[in-house]
Amino acid sequence: MKVMHIHFGKEGGAERFFVNLVNALHERGIEQRALIRPDRSWRKDIEKCGEVYEGTFRRISLSRFVLSARMRGILNDFQPDVIMSWQLRASRFMPRYKNARRISRLGDYPEHLDYYRNSETLICITPDIARRVRELGWTRGVEVIANFTRSAPSTPIAREALQTPADAFVVIGMGRFVKRKGFDVLIKAIARTKDAYLWLLGDGPERENLEKLTDELGLRDRVRFAGWQTNAYAYLASADVFTVTSLHEPLGNVCLEGWGAGKPTISSRAEGPSWVMSDGKDALMVDCGDVEGLAKAIARLRDEPGLRAALIEGGQHTLTNRFSEEAITQAYIRLFETGKSEA
Repeated sequence: MKVMHIHFGKEGGAERFFVNLVNALHERGIEQRALIRPDRSWRKDIEKCGEVYEGTFRRISLSRFVLSARMRGILNDFQPDVIMSWQLRASRFMPRYKNARRISRLGDYPEHLDYYRNSETLICITPDIARRVRELGWTRGVEVIANFTRSAPSTPIAREALQTPADAFVVIGMGRFVKRKGFDVLIKAIARTKDAYLWLLGDGPERENLEKLTDELGLRDRVRFAGWQTNAYAYLASADVFTVTSLHEPLGNVCLEGWGAGKPTISSRAEGPSWVMSDGKDALMVDCGDVEGLAKAIARLRDEPGLRAALIEGGQHTLTNRFSEEAITQAYIRLFETGKSEA
C-alpha cells in the first residue's frame, strides 16, 4: 500500500495529528511520501516515514504550474494507491490522477465544496461535519474518522524553566493564537483564580493582543507565553490542568491531548468537545466565552483532588474506548484498501 500525502498546513493541532497518523501508518507497514510547505518545524518528525518534498502552492502564480508538473513526476515515479490531501489548500491542489483513490480530509466545516472537485471521498472528523457536507450537496463518498493523540505521561519540564514555583497550580492551554481559540477568555479566568499560573503554548496573529490583555490585567507574574514547543508533552506533564477554551472547535487534536497526558481537562462546549466529552465524567464543561464559569471550574479542580483523579480516570476510559490510535489508524487503512473505513 502506497500513500501520497499533500499537506500545506503551518503549525498547530492539525499538524500534530498529521505527524501522528503518518508515523502510525509507517509503523504498520504503509509506504508513504509527503509534499509539505518549506521549513516546517515538524518535518523532522516524518522524515523517517518516507521521502518528503517541499513546495509552496499559490492559486494565482506561475509556481502553481511548476509545482503541478513536479507532482506529476512524483506520481509517475511513486505510483501511489492513495492520494490524501489535508485541508482546503491541499485539496485544491489534488491532481486528476486516475490510478489512485483520491481522499481529502476535512478538519473543519466547509463553506462550499469547490476545492474538492478532484476528490472521490471526504473524511470528516465528526458526524456533524459529515452532515454539513451532505447538506452542501456532496454525493460522493463520505467517511467519519476522528483523531487520536500520541500524548502520554512523560518526563515533565522543570517549572523553573518558565519561572513558575514548584508548588504552583498550573493551568495550560495550547494552540494557534487566533480569536476562535478563546485564549483571551482563559486569561480573564486566570485573573479571577487566586494563585493559579497559566502556561500558553503556541503563537499566531493574536499574540500581541493576548500579551496586552495580560498586562492590562496585571498578570505578568502568573502568565507565561512559551511559544511553539516541539516537546509540548513535557509541558503538559508539568502542568496540573489542561484547558480547551475554543469558541469554535470542530474536533481539534487538542481535545484529546490532556487525556493522553493523564491530566484533568476543562473544555468549552464548542462543537467537537461537546461530541467528544461528557461533563463531570471525563471533563468539566463550560459555555463558550463564559469567563466566570471557566474560573469556577479551574478553582474546583484546584481545590478538589478527588475530582481531578475522577476526571483523569474518565478521560483515559474515553480515550481508550473511542479514540485509540489502533482503532483510528485501522479505519484509515481499511479506507485506503477498500474505500470504506468500517469493516
